[in-house]
Amino acid sequence: MLSHISITCFAASYLVAWLLEITRLLFRSGVRGALMLGFASAGLVAHSLFLGYRALHAPGPPLSSSYDWYLLAAWMLAVAFLYLAWLYPRSGVGLFLWPLTLGLIVAAAFFADPEPIAPEPASQIWGAAHGIALLLGDVAVMFGFIGGLMYLVQAWRLKRHVLRDGGPRLPSLEWLERVNSRVVFVSAALVSVGFAAGIVLNRVGGRTLMPWTDPVVWSSGLMLAWLLAAAAFNVVYRPARHGRKVAYLTVASFGFLLLSLAVLLGLDTRHGGQKAERQRAAAEEGAR
Repeated sequence: MLSHISITCFAASYLVAWLLEITRLLFRSGVRGALMLGFASAGLVAHSLFLGYRALHAPGPPLSSSYDWYLLAAWMLAVAFLYLAWLYPRSGVGLFLWPLTLGLIVAAAFFADPEPIAPEPASQIWGAAHGIALLLGDVAVMFGFIGGLMYLVQAWRLKRHVLRDGGPRLPSLEWLERVNSRVVFVSAALVSVGFAAGIVLNRVGGRTLMPWTDPVVWSSGLMLAWLLAAAAFNVVYRPARHGRKVAYLTVASFGFLLLSLAVLLGLDTRHGGQKAERQRAAAEEGAR
């Protein structure tokens, strides 16, 4: 039964939830909230079962491929939607969250490598720390991006007096400001831990496994440098913690994350799974 669950199952449920969220802009409805929660919950259950099946039947370490990374990030965003939609049923957060969630699923389905990485036993602990910390840090950047967009939209609506009784009620500017400011530090800390664990992982066994010139390494380093600079800017320049400034910082951080993900999917890198390694080995063998 579980083997018959596909990406289409939960992606379709999330898509319906997003479309229902969009209808907030068009008309009022008394049953829309329950329908959104129902479709989102059904999608999350199918999503969880899909990931659980892959973890149980993975030929290598469970959920260690780039394919699984994108689906795990999408799963976290779906959980966040259900939590926020339950606490703030008229917040309209799905307008911003679902496109990003569906984008991650599309990236997994059409671009990511579904085959797991096969680490040596000595590197498994550091590999897990590297992957988990980067996953959480990148998801934090995504949350910051959503919060930053919501802040800018809400500020625009308030300035032009376009708020309507029937439209979505976004969180207050003060709440969004606090969230965005904290996300800057949380994402910088998590990505720093993940990057440091990656350096240690790269040295396990006394040999260098990943060159610094690898596209994923330098793009991740560039994103880390930006996050650290943004966090330092927040510390030394107090106005950067408030208003549009912190929203712009979180939106810009997402730009660096997009660059890193585009490099992972589009350029030749040793961060791919076993499939990428086999293709590279075959190309080298053919060159001989």
